[in-house]
Order: sequence, then structure tokens, then C-alpha cells
Amino acid sequence: MAHGRRSRIESLSNPLVKRMRLLREKRHRRAEGLFLAEGLRIATEAREAGVLPAWLFLGEEGAAHPLARALIDATLAAGGEVIDTTPAILSKLSGKDNPQTVVGIYAEPSATLADLDRNAAPIWLVAERLRDPGNLGTMLRTADAIGAGGLILLDESTDPYGVEAVRASMGAIFTQALVQARWDDFLPWLRSGPGQLVATWLADDTLDYQAVRYEAPTFILIGNESQGMPESYAAAADVRVKMPMMGKADSLNAAVAAAVMAYEVLNQRRR
Repeated sequence: MAHGRRSRIESLSNPLVKRMRLLREKRHRRAEGLFLAEGLRIATEAREAGVLPAWLFLGEEGAAHPLARALIDATLAAGGEVIDTTPAILSKLSGKDNPQTVVGIYAEPSATLADLDRNAAPIWLVAERLRDPGNLGTMLRTADAIGAGGLILLDESTDPYGVEAVRASMGAIFTQALVQARWDDFLPWLRSGPGQLVATWLADDTLDYQAVRYEAPTFILIGNESQGMPESYAAAADVRVKMPMMGKADSLNAAVAAAVMAYEVLNQRRR
């Protein structure tokens, strides 16, 4: 059985520290196949989901927490390396002046559409050209909250494994399936099996979101934050819905719209 090791690093010039701090940049994450997640809560969510870090950096306070013991033991048992370190190095890794006392380095999943079991959950979120990492993380949290299967990111979306998106997911990045795909690949995949595609779309002939009876599995399609989705994408959906806008604003934040839609679908199932 594999067993990792525990060591201590205090030098900012340590080669591993230099290598891991570069994971804040997308091109280095892609090259390494690794990403960084901060905080004991997120690392614990990952552990409970069966995902353990290849490297676990711990400040003194982080290592002393009761939950850290289970995390340390599990990481070592899985062959990972536990590294006791300083606040300065944790700051260097996270890019924050007041860093979390736990930083994990995880292997980046490489799931594709073909790996998804669409019947594993009744609801899936689909985001098209999502640009804001906070929105991405919030959508993952929503997906986790409603028991969704996961999040499918279409076309040129923000990197889900960037520090900001991982932080905003509050650990849901480890509990939800996450796939990045092109629209031209997604639509044929969707049509190869069951699945109702529901697009949020503002138009005069669009249905009220509470007037539709949603069919499982429901794929909720949310467009780009500033431009919405292309008209051809909306036209390809099985149904187009909109939420009432009673004030001056003409649209909701993308993550908020996804949450409102997701809970409507969930509440129909509950009833």
C-alpha cells in the first residue's frame, strides 16, 4: 500500500514552492495537470468526496485543527506528501496577504461528455461562455445544493480550476462532475439519449419559467453574462423560458438565474 511522506519547507526559494506557485496561472495548470485549492473546509469536502491532494501544505494553525488530522492521515495513506510550512510560503502559493492555513494541490480531472451518466441525476447545469470565476463557483455550489449531476461548460469559458473559481465553489468542484466541451459536440451528445434542453431566453414568445413541466434529466442552459447565448443555441433548445423582471433591470446575474431555474425544476420534482 502506498504511503506518502511528511516534510518541512521554510524557504521561499524551494523548487517545489516555485513550481506550485505557478499554478495560479492557467498555462502552468494545464502543463502540470494540477490545480490549487485553499482552506481546510474545501480540502475536507474533497476528502469526503474521495479526492486527496498530491501535496498538502499546512501552516501551524492548520495542522493543529482536528479535521486536519484526518486529512493528513488520508493524504499520507494515498501516497501524497504533507508539507509543514510558513505563512509566507502559504501566501506565496495562494497569492493572498492573509492566506488560508491549508493549501492542497490536486490532479485536474479530465472528464469528457462521454464519461457522463446523464441518468445519474435529474438536473444538470450548462453554461455557455461563462466568463466570471465567481459565477462559475456559485453555479457549482448551486448544483451541489440541488443534487445536480454537474456542470457542463461550453465554448470559451473561464478556467474552472483557477484559484478564484475553486474558492467560490466552496468545495463543490470536488462533488460535481465538471466537463468542458464545444457546443458542436455537446448538442449531438445530448440528442444521443434522453434529456430536455431548457434555455433561458428573453423574447416575447418565451414561456414563463413556472409554466413549463420539466422532464428528467433537465439540462438548464445559461448564456454568457453580458451577451446571452447565440440565437441558434436557444433555437436548438426543447423549450425557452424566462423569469419575470418587474424592475428596471432586463436580466439577472447568470449564477442567480441558474439558481432560480434549478430550484424551480427541483421543486417540481419534490411536488
